[in-house]
Amino acid sequence: MPNTQQFASDNYAGICPEALRAMEEANRGSATAYGDDPWTLRAADAFRRTFETDCELFFVFNGTAANSLALASLCQSYESIIAADIAHVETDECGAPEFFSNGAKILVGRTTNGKLTPETIRAFVLGRTDIHFPRPKAVTITQPTETGQVYTLDEIRAISATCRELGLRLHMDGARFANAVETLGCAPAEMTWRAGVDVMSFGGTKNGMAIGEAVIFFDRALAEGFDYRCKQAGQLASKMRFLSAPWAVMFETGAWRTHAAHANACARHFARQVEGLPGVEIMFPVEANGVFLKLSETLTAGLHARGWRFYTFIGGSARFMFAWDSQIARVDALAADLRALTTADAA
Repeated sequence: MPNTQQFASDNYAGICPEALRAMEEANRGSATAYGDDPWTLRAADAFRRTFETDCELFFVFNGTAANSLALASLCQSYESIIAADIAHVETDECGAPEFFSNGAKILVGRTTNGKLTPETIRAFVLGRTDIHFPRPKAVTITQPTETGQVYTLDEIRAISATCRELGLRLHMDGARFANAVETLGCAPAEMTWRAGVDVMSFGGTKNGMAIGEAVIFFDRALAEGFDYRCKQAGQLASKMRFLSAPWAVMFETGAWRTHAAHANACARHFARQVEGLPGVEIMFPVEANGVFLKLSETLTAGLHARGWRFYTFIGGSARFMFAWDSQIARVDALAADLRALTTADAA
């Protein structure tokens, strides 16, 4: 790859070899449309083996659809969804969950790290129970959070227990689920249905695929009519095999975990190099594939002047995301430029 690799987003990365090979193989000959093809069946079986359960799943084009349609399946229009204040479904979905649910309201809980707590959930449910308030019906957690931190298994179980007690359904936004699995070193089942998650959006794009996310229903009864939701929302792919084939190969080869482990390692490597530099503060624990830095305006401008691209948000932090294809030499170059700028700034 050229030496212009950037770390503004893991969406910048290309297609990993396994996903590309799967699409090339799926491109040979013809196959039945709309998901009734061998590749989609093979991918579905791979999901069930990986998660050790007979789950129901659907493939959609992007994360906004995966999250929004999943949440819409859990709520009536007069109900509500409890989410963290910086959850992706609240800050970056352009109102899609409300749109696809025909009006279900997102109730935003204040957090310091993007993590919901049982106490926050309980306060929403018990705070108002009158007919004038949209009745809470679902909870969504982002794993990892928008600050790159990972819910522990105990934290997920505690949230799930609260949901069960209060009659709520639990959704997990797993756009970077693979990174979280690698961080905790657990089986996918342990972080999801065994911990009480009902539905999950599993991200493939940030894990090295070209396009395509999966919606997994661990409670099959909740999937009733979801195929119609996908069709109505323009998410039913006619050539479904090109969405499903990469999943089959990624699971069968273990590439989904290998690539996530590499991305996480690059984030830790970068964090170690910049930790303690004058004027540089690591704002959140580095637990997945993202590093959030508090930088002065001078340092921010300096990095931009040297050609580095990154987003500045969440408390004014500069976010650097690492992907399956992140080059250690390029990570080192970024750290070296930041080190040089801090030295000049101090002088």
